[in-house]
Amino acid sequence: MFMGYARVSRADNQDTKAQVDALKAAGAHRIFEDQASGGRWERPQLHHMIDLLRADDVVVVWKLDRLSRSLKDLLAIMDLIEAKGAGFCSLTEAIDTTAPAGRMLMQMLGSFAEFEREMIRERTKAGLVAARMRGKVLGRPRKLTTEQKAEIIEMVTTGRKINAEVARLFSVSCATISRILSDARSARNIAEGGSRLEH
Repeated sequence: MFMGYARVSRADNQDTKAQVDALKAAGAHRIFEDQASGGRWERPQLHHMIDLLRADDVVVVWKLDRLSRSLKDLLAIMDLIEAKGAGFCSLTEAIDTTAPAGRMLMQMLGSFAEFEREMIRERTKAGLVAARMRGKVLGRPRKLTTEQKAEIIEMVTTGRKINAEVARLFSVSCATISRILSDARSARNIAEGGSRLEH
């Protein structure tokens, strides 16, 4: 069975009519439509279509970027389709994985994507080495100073503000506030335990 997939972005303020007409003309028996960005995975109709795929079905799209604008995500979706034993066809690019030439093209795209990932890994590794040699401290910078943490502890423990209010005030998550308070309690317990031992 030919299963068509059509997508437009919410920001485009368009509809899928032109895509749907092309998919029907290509012989799609059932068409799934999403209105979402091509870079997002929250596309319920795409996932529903993939769930329904059976061996020898063919997914048809008007253009490759309707499936995804990211090569990495495109190949991940293609892997899901292939795992179902189904084929893939893009009308505009004339790609058809049910034919040898189409399968070869997708393999080439996969090779290019792997090469790109390897180059990114190498550049990242080289950048980290160079940064260490310059004496740069790596890792995520601290969001809050010691003084800010002390102020947060004082605000919450005196009851002036609750965790959520403090989180908004300092532009951090509630989990960060909870962690600061937990660390403060642990430090206090250790100090009190040491004081008791001395007495």
